[in-house]
Amino acid sequence: MTTNQLTKPAKNEPVPGAPLLEVDDLHVEFRTRDGVAKAINGVSYSVAAGETLAVLGESGSGKSVTAQTIMGILDMPPGVITGGEIRFHGRDMLKMGKEERRKLRGEKIAMIFQDSLSALNPVYSVGFQLGEMFRVHKGMSRKDAKTKAVELMDLVKIPAARQRVSDYPHQFSGGMRQRIMIAMAMALDPELIIADEPTTALDVTVQAQVMDLLAELQRERNMGLILITHDLGVVADVADKIAVMYAGRIVEEAPVHELYRRPAHPYTEGLLASIPRLDLKGQDLYAIKGLPPNLMRIPTGCAFNPRCPYAQDVCRTDVPPLHPVAPGRGSACHFAKEVLDGTLG
Repeated sequence: MTTNQLTKPAKNEPVPGAPLLEVDDLHVEFRTRDGVAKAINGVSYSVAAGETLAVLGESGSGKSVTAQTIMGILDMPPGVITGGEIRFHGRDMLKMGKEERRKLRGEKIAMIFQDSLSALNPVYSVGFQLGEMFRVHKGMSRKDAKTKAVELMDLVKIPAARQRVSDYPHQFSGGMRQRIMIAMAMALDPELIIADEPTTALDVTVQAQVMDLLAELQRERNMGLILITHDLGVVADVADKIAVMYAGRIVEEAPVHELYRRPAHPYTEGLLASIPRLDLKGQDLYAIKGLPPNLMRIPTGCAFNPRCPYAQDVCRTDVPPLHPVAPGRGSACHFAKEVLDGTLG
C-alpha cells in the first residue's frame, strides 16, 4: 500500500480541514401583497469543524433568514429561494429530498432558537421534550429516553436534573431554559450547531455562563458553531471569524481580533463605536444615524450609503463587491482600504 493510499480519507468520510457547511451566493426573497422583499442578496460563508463563525448585524439584516434557510424551516411561501447553494460536506442540501433533509436536522445540524419560552412546548415537561429526540430518531423507549434526558440536563449543568426532569418550561428561569435548548440541540451529537441570538433577554452574568457552556461543549465535541447575534460584546472571546451582514449581504468578513482592531467597512466601524465603554462615562453613546433600509426598496449602489459618513457619488450608483483587502479579510466598500488604514474622513 502506498503512502497516498494510507493518507487518503475513506469514502464518505469528511476531508480534514474541509468546511462542514458552505453557503454559496444564496438569494432569498419574500413575495407579499405589498411587494417583494429581498431578504438575502448573495450571501456566502463557510464554517469548519471546531470553528466558530459569528454572524453580526442589526435586526432585519438577514441573519436569521439565512439560518432558517440552512435548516430548511423557512416558511415557503412567502419565502422563495431564488439562487445559490447550501452544501453540507460538499452536498447541496437544497437538492435533497424532504426525508433526507429532515434526517440532517437534529442528527447532523441543530439549531438553538433565541426565545426559549416560545420554542419549548408549555404543556409538556422538559424531560418529555428532550426525550422526544431519542424516541423519534433512535426509537428508544420512554424510560430510556427519560434517562437520556437526565444525562443531557447534567451535561448542560442544570442542578438536580433527576428531580427536575419532570418540571415544565415555566418552572425554569430564562437562563435554565436556554440551557435546556442547548441540551436539545446537543441531544444527537450534531456536527454543526446554529445558535440564533442564544443570549437574548438574559442578564450579563447569565449571558457569559451560556456562552462559556457553548464554547466548552464545542471544544469537547469539535463541533462547528454559527453564532447569530447583534451584540459584538458577546462574540469577542468566542468567535474565530466574523461575517457582518447589512441589507441581506455580507459587507465584511475577518478573523475576530483583526476586525475588532481595524474594521474595514464603515458599518462595522459604526457597530464597534456603538459598544458602551467604561472610559467614556458621562458621554453620549454613539449611534449609527438613520434606520436599516426597507428590503422592498433597497437603496441603489451601496445599501449603507444613506447612513454612511464617508459616502461619495460612486457609493450611490455602484454596488461594491465583497473583495479582499488583506489576508483572510474582505470588505464590500469602495473605500475599504482607506477605512482599514484610517485615512478616510
